[in-house]
Amino acid sequence: MTVSPHAAPTPVPVLPAGPLVTERLVLRPVRSGDVPAVTRLWTDPEVRRHLGGPVIESVIRIRQRRIVGAAGFHAVVRAEDGVLLGLVTVEDAGRNGETEVSYQFLPEHWGRGYAREAVGAAVARALESAPSAVAVTQEANHRSRRLLESVGLEHAESFVEWDAHQVLYRRRR
Repeated sequence: MTVSPHAAPTPVPVLPAGPLVTERLVLRPVRSGDVPAVTRLWTDPEVRRHLGGPVIESVIRIRQRRIVGAAGFHAVVRAEDGVLLGLVTVEDAGRNGETEVSYQFLPEHWGRGYAREAVGAAVARALESAPSAVAVTQEANHRSRRLLESVGLEHAESFVEWDAHQVLYRRRR
């Protein structure tokens, strides 16, 4: 996923307001108790490696005030214990008018299939009402590229944005 290193996107909801439940996960609106873990997503150097680096403090304060209950932002929590694993964002009419899915997960939860499960469910749900879904990641982010391919998105184009080579993946209904 690639977003501006400075501003949070303003997604329009595609997924229903209620939670989206998978085998192991619940995708639900962000709650005030989630803010510390979500803040880690914005500040962790590993998470932000392909996202322009850690977000600056002044932007973090703004995001912290806006994220709770914000449309399109979905906390991904493990169903068995409620631990926040990451964030999936779905923006209707995001990139070039297509529904855009983006995601960030905390490093201690990488490699367990949680991101694949959450992103796959979000893309499938988005495609119930949208003709296509896209996701963008840096060309160098091989893990993210494999994840997108594993949930059925295909490489559609390459370009430079935010001073880095990017790839756009797409899946049509």
